[in-house]
Amino acid sequence: MSEQTTDLREDVRRRYAAAAMKVTGGGTACCGSEPVEVDENFGSTLYTADDRDTLPAEALAASLGCGNPIAVAELRDGESVLDLGSGGGIDVLLSARRVGPTGRAYGLDMTEEMLALALANAERSGATNVEFLKGTIEAIPLPANTIDVVISNCVINLSTDKAAVFAETFRVLKPGGRIGVSDVVADDTLTPRQRAERGDHVGCIAGALSFAEYRAGLETAGFTDVSITPTHPVADGMHSAIVRAAKPAPADTSAAAEEAADVCCGVNACCTPAEKSAHPALTVSEAKSASQCGCRS
Repeated sequence: MSEQTTDLREDVRRRYAAAAMKVTGGGTACCGSEPVEVDENFGSTLYTADDRDTLPAEALAASLGCGNPIAVAELRDGESVLDLGSGGGIDVLLSARRVGPTGRAYGLDMTEEMLALALANAERSGATNVEFLKGTIEAIPLPANTIDVVISNCVINLSTDKAAVFAETFRVLKPGGRIGVSDVVADDTLTPRQRAERGDHVGCIAGALSFAEYRAGLETAGFTDVSITPTHPVADGMHSAIVRAAKPAPADTSAAAEEAADVCCGVNACCTPAEKSAHPALTVSEAKSASQCGCRS
């Protein structure tokens, strides 16, 4: 890891630690140059009143996101959900309600202060199907193929190694799993320098990918059915967007299995008027002879 990368990660950690400490002291936090009052582009105002009413005040106050991934993740009973950069736990707690007692909601964060706040919020809400993990989103501390849905709220743009984030997300998802992410995305016409002019890295702006870069990164990691839909502007040429993608499920082998099960003596439908060689280069008689089948007629 380069010195610049280390410095950026430490800047992010410090800023979000300060945001957590502000909340525990009775304030609010927002993604920006300092922990400040939230506006319409970031924070708990992007959630429905019904969702806000179910959560502890501290979880709402610590909301730093640019969207509402829960609204698009289509969570189902019994599913396992992972929130990348879970902060004060707002999306984990909402996910836990969606997946029910037979499901599980995980939150991953690298900031001790945010993890402490999230654990306290989980206790206040009475949630029992949640678990918070310490770690980075570039090295997720979970086994492969264990998660049904990965969500994230304005955090992937903060990573200095987004290719690793996409690869790790793909790894932990079960085949057929999916992502539902809210993130800041830049117009394809904006250069990295122009993005930096619109806001700093820890302010969720300078590190944002363009629409084309985001799509290419997900597809390189193996994702399919990628869609990136802007929802509202957060700066000139910068948007909060909903990102969806899927990890391909295994190919459907049921038809092939049925066909293989129907093969006997090297032919399909053996000893019936419909019998046909299973090998296109052989006649029925040749196929039966090659298989050393006792039924040669």
